[in-house]
Amino acid sequence: FQDLFGVSMVVPLMNLHIKSLGASHTVAGIIGSLYGIMQLFSSTFVGCWSDIVGRRYSLLACILLSALGYFLLGTSTTVFLFALSRVPVGIFKHTLSISKALLSDLVSERDRPLVMGRFNAASSVGFILGPVVGGYLTELEDGFYQTSFICACIFLLNAGLVWMLPWSEENTGNREHQQGNKETGSFSAKANRDLHLKSTTNGAMASDSLFQSPWIQVATVLKRIKGIACSDLWDIFLVRLLMSVAILLYYNNFSLALEERFGVKPLFAGYLMSYSSALGVLAGCLLGPITRLYQHNTYRLLLHSSTLTCTLILLYASALSIWMVVLSSTFLAFSTTIGRTCIIDLELTIGGNEASGTLLGVGQSVTSVGRIVAPLLSGIAQEFSPCGPPTLGVGLALVAILIMNANKEKYCSRGNVKLKN
Repeated sequence: FQDLFGVSMVVPLMNLHIKSLGASHTVAGIIGSLYGIMQLFSSTFVGCWSDIVGRRYSLLACILLSALGYFLLGTSTTVFLFALSRVPVGIFKHTLSISKALLSDLVSERDRPLVMGRFNAASSVGFILGPVVGGYLTELEDGFYQTSFICACIFLLNAGLVWMLPWSEENTGNREHQQGNKETGSFSAKANRDLHLKSTTNGAMASDSLFQSPWIQVATVLKRIKGIACSDLWDIFLVRLLMSVAILLYYNNFSLALEERFGVKPLFAGYLMSYSSALGVLAGCLLGPITRLYQHNTYRLLLHSSTLTCTLILLYASALSIWMVVLSSTFLAFSTTIGRTCIIDLELTIGGNEASGTLLGVGQSVTSVGRIVAPLLSGIAQEFSPCGPPTLGVGLALVAILIMNANKEKYCSRGNVKLKN
């Protein structure tokens, strides 16, 4: 929550700040693209590195270096300093991916969608509140600089919280046992013993790997990435890419499309997007009952949510009134939140928790590719019609659904084996 609260205070104000420094639209666009490219290439390496040295040290390093980036942003009085401040953030701002990998280490496979849903809900709340506070602070004198320093302090506070967590194996085992008894009761005694044994083994391996030479760590990272690249997970990552591009095509130029099609002011579009974000929080909290309704069959839930997403984007593309857009946005907030959580759970189920950081890093890189490709496709499609981008998104979502249907046996057989184990 604090991570995305701090970031969302600053990010909406960055274009205004770089223009106030005298940068042109082209320079601002280049700096934004460079940040995306750094995220694309670094997420896989940082995620794999967290598997090798352990979650604690990798998470601390990412938080502290991100804090440094936002501190530099708070001192950026020239375009060069602004660009320089984006470098550590672009390379090391993978705190959410490592946190998800840590959660997948701590919880059982059956409880993972529920916990990931709550994690996404907390993140969404931070993203809803952050822009409001940032907009208020920027009204003050030197507001952007103050906002950046506050964001850096929030990251330092997060680093302190990570350092204070009970990382020793004995404390971790006791904490999990108490949570199992007092809160959910979802972990049996055997599951606690298994988890305690796994955390002890992982802790020993991480402490050994931390003191290895950097060259050995780099070689290990490259070896793990090669293993993921040569695995049979290509279809899952392709589904993730297609669905992410389809959703981004829906949201790209959303305000402009509503104005051209229905004469709606951008303010209404902003309210509609905030409304969708709030519903996304509710969807994250409801993931537990939904997964129980589907008997923890992540593949079937992902297939149904993707089909619903495709149908809702088609409804938006063919909408004749603004109320049909509101209806599609309402249910799309639920289907996209559920689908995003399910695709991560399916990656970890089939790929295995042993390389959860690497898998999440590769998935983040795939999403970054979608963020780079989607604006280009959206601009080309909008040349033909305001409904062009969502119509193209419907086609991509259909391809993703066909891929999932074609690989149904692989998903179901592996998922059942994993749950039995």
